[in-house]
Parts: sequence; C-alpha cells; structure tokens
Amino acid sequence: MLGNFTYCNPTKLYFGDASLQYLNAELLKYGKNVVLIYGGGSIKRNGIYDEVTEILKAAGKNVAEISGVMPNPTLEKLYEGIEIARGHHADLLLAVGGGSVCDYAKAVSVSVNCEEDPWEKYYLRFEEPTCEIVPVGCILTMVGTGSEMNAGAVITNRETKMKIGHVFADEAIMPRFSILNPKYTLTLPPYQMVSGIYDIFNHICEQYFSGEDDNTSDYLSEGLMRSVIHSSRIAVKDPQNYEARSNLMWTATWALNTLVSRGKSTDWMVHMLGQAVGAHTDATHGMTLAAVSLPYYRYIMPYGLAKFIRFAKNVWDVDASGKSDEQVAAEGLNAMENWMKELGLVMNITELGVSEEMLEDLAQSTLIQTDGYKVLDHDEIVEIFRNSL
Repeated sequence: MLGNFTYCNPTKLYFGDASLQYLNAELLKYGKNVVLIYGGGSIKRNGIYDEVTEILKAAGKNVAEISGVMPNPTLEKLYEGIEIARGHHADLLLAVGGGSVCDYAKAVSVSVNCEEDPWEKYYLRFEEPTCEIVPVGCILTMVGTGSEMNAGAVITNRETKMKIGHVFADEAIMPRFSILNPKYTLTLPPYQMVSGIYDIFNHICEQYFSGEDDNTSDYLSEGLMRSVIHSSRIAVKDPQNYEARSNLMWTATWALNTLVSRGKSTDWMVHMLGQAVGAHTDATHGMTLAAVSLPYYRYIMPYGLAKFIRFAKNVWDVDASGKSDEQVAAEGLNAMENWMKELGLVMNITELGVSEEMLEDLAQSTLIQTDGYKVLDHDEIVEIFRNSL
C-alpha cells in the first residue's frame, strides 16, 4: 500500500434480529428531546414505528417527528427539517429508514445550529461544519448506501437540477450508533431490494477501479463483491432468506464505511453520472447507477486494463487461457452485465425517463471526478450518456 492515511470510525453497530433491544441503552446517553425522522410511512404499516415509539415513550423522551423524507431528499425538505429540529431543541436525531433517511438526518445535524445556508456551505463550497453538530442514530430498514456507518449526506436541489453528496471529514458527523436488523428489510419490494444490492456493489467498484499498486483494500473489495454476487442470487430467488439478506446488510455497511478506500485513490464517476440522472428524473438511486455503469466501465477499460483483468479473474472467475488481455477484461464486464440482468436491474437511462434531448443538460449537471483511470471531458460525458440510452 502506498501513501499515508488515517482511519477512524466511531459508529457503534448493533446487528441481528434482536438488535432493537439496545436502543433504550443508547437513548440514555442523550437529552430528552428526540426528533424521529422517517420516510413515506412504510414503518407504520410494518410495525417498526410502533416498536420504536414505544421505546422512546418508555425512556421518557419528548419526541417531534419529521416524516415524508423522500428517496432523493430535497433541499426544501432539508430546510423544513432544520426548522423542526431547531424548534424542538433536538438532543438526538433518530433516523428510521433507508440510506436517504440516514443521509437526510446527517444533513439536518450539521445545519441545525448553523446560520449559513447549508446548500451554499456544504454542497457548493464543500465546507466543514463550524457549529455544534446534533448527534444522529440510525435504525436501518433498507440496505445499500452504507449511510449507517459513514459521514456522507446527499441532497437534491430541484431548482438547479443538482444532486450532490458531501462526505464530511469530521467523524462526529457519523451516526453515534446504528441498529441493523435484517428482518426489517424482508418487506422491501423486489425493485427496491435489487436497487439496493446494486448500490452496494457499485460502492465497492467506485473504490476498486483506481490505482495501480498492490493494495490490501482491493483484496477486501474483491471478497465483498463476491459476497454480494453470491447472496444476491439467493435473495432474488428467495427474498425471505434471512441469511442472504443479513449478509447483504453487513456487506453494505463495510462497502462504504471508508475501510476499502484506505491507502488508495477512488473514482466515483459512476455516482456523478447516476446522480445527474437522478436529479433530472427523481429515479431510484441504485437504478441510475446500474443504467450508466457498463457504458462508463467499457469506456475507461483501456485506461485501467490491468485492474479490469484482475476484476474478471478474481471476481467473476474468468478463465484467461488463450485470450488476449482485452478479451479477458471484456469477458469480466460481460459477466457483470449478465448478473445485473439476472437481478432485474434497469440497464438503460431511457427506462428512467431520459431522452436524447436531455443529454447536454445531464452533462452540465455532472460533477467531474479526477481520481479514476480517465478524467472525462464534457463531450465524453455526453457520449457515455448516449451509450446509456
């Protein structure tokens, strides 16, 4: 491994089908004012809301609620949440939901006590908080983002058609605790399940397809990818398989808690392309990534050929005998494509609502990253979007 790095992850995880029992012990560490944050109401239908509110009541907490957090949390919703949390003098923000709800809670946490506009400060200037941060706890109901153990928060500005993620440097922004009960994910519709599965896989890819040194992080990534592939196939055939869903939940956490990014550069260009699509269409995040991934990877493959060969051999078990390097690398991406189709992922942006006429605007909304195998220019981004139609 080359270079120098630090690693700190203070999030305490409670994992398993009995993990909610530890919520009360965590609540004792914070003041009486809790803001409960959740999405569209599925937690009320499946009983999780009642379980959580009963524990909050028994702990004597004064609870306010922010409901209706959407899959792509908007800036308007962030402003609303800031006002609720301020008015409640929040001591703890408790997010119950998937990655979007956790992301949103972190965005509120860094904004409640800040007088500056959060969009300008955090998402345009990418500054760090200079004010007191409200602690966040998470109860996860959908896997994919890894938001339960990182300091990232993605917000969409509908007016400017920009969807931007800020991974904060201060580990105090990471959730103080996260409760991961795989049973809570069993009621997800298949579309959301497979979308989350691909989100996990692509998080690993974004950290894998970069660098040329012999890096332990890449070996960890290969193992995580193989685990996702194996468990996803079981989960698609048997969505109620607890073991497969628990493995996916655990892999999702380790895919984006910064572990496999240590000691190396990372790419994240697929996310920039996908987030541009999401900002213009409000499509499900994992599906936007799936729709642009293969055109992007096939475009940059010649620039990072050695890693794509390794990917083919170590992740997809491609036999290199009698084949050129280019053939081996291409066969690995073909195997990935077959797996994605097997899962039922969206494979083009047309299905997500994108037309040819939108490509220039999409490219204008795409932030360019510089640490992958190829730094794209505007015309190349348009071409990749065109190949994704």
